[in-house]
Amino acid sequence: MRSATLFSYQLALDAGVILRDRRLKTREGMLVKLIDDSSEGWGEIAPLPQFSVETPEHARHEAVRWLARWCAGEQPPESPLPSVAFGISCALAELEGRLPAEGNLRSALLCSGDPDALFERLRNQPAPLAKMKVGLYEAVRDGMQVNLLLEALPNLTLRLDANRSWTLERALKFARYVTTELRGRIAYLEEPCRTVAESLAFARQTGIAVAWDESLREDTTLLSAQQGVRAVVIKPTLTGSIQKVQRQVAAAQRLGLTPVIGSALESSLGLTQLARLAQWLTPDSVPGLDTLQLMQQQLLRRWPGSSLPVSGMEGLQCLWQQ
Repeated sequence: MRSATLFSYQLALDAGVILRDRRLKTREGMLVKLIDDSSEGWGEIAPLPQFSVETPEHARHEAVRWLARWCAGEQPPESPLPSVAFGISCALAELEGRLPAEGNLRSALLCSGDPDALFERLRNQPAPLAKMKVGLYEAVRDGMQVNLLLEALPNLTLRLDANRSWTLERALKFARYVTTELRGRIAYLEEPCRTVAESLAFARQTGIAVAWDESLREDTTLLSAQQGVRAVVIKPTLTGSIQKVQRQVAAAQRLGLTPVIGSALESSLGLTQLARLAQWLTPDSVPGLDTLQLMQQQLLRRWPGSSLPVSGMEGLQCLWQQ
């Protein structure tokens, strides 16, 4: 006997969370719960403002339509909306026992919050790996900060993300403030420029490898071997079902690119599932899931080691049930 429930949630974020040019105060999304006889599976459907192609309202309608068909005994095709397809595929994978119990809990530390506390965390790791957002301020300032951090921590490797903030001229200005001998410890710079051509030119001229994120979602032909491209960052909430993520990971590995499973600011429930997915599909790659620190509480499932309070079922609102 099948049944399904769709819940909504709202979680408070730290004051400093900025997505592109918008400050985000809360993270809103939905959780789906599937039951088939005695088996149960959960998934998270959480379109990310300014990044997802679908609106929350569109996602809700599509999720209800899919769930109603599933409860009626059908096997509906994947939703065309990425967040819906991913959340439902996670719930199905849990229901069918296909998602590993353990997750890949390693993560690149997100450079945010107290700089002294971050420095201590990085200094205490044998092979520290961090992720830094660039492009929000002046390119020169970003370049100087990156250079200082790499100089201060000789074992540090950095992943950078510019979210297409720069023209080629500004990106090159950033690079001029990172000394040549330190550039090799930049694992990659995600989407440095506003166009693919400019990003590839940046890689050629600076020797700093780039990674695709948004561009790959817009043009899957970019999943190819290109000079200066080292990695692809796959955010399942923005990409689609587990099956689609699995295909992209396999294609990247065949091309010698590093696939990195990344967060789109999911709740702790979604993050634990992403960690399990990373353990399954990319066990040799450190995922980018260190976003829980941007939230003020967890949801239903606790991220191992986190001291944030956990909101239970009382923090959910039932939107639909059958």
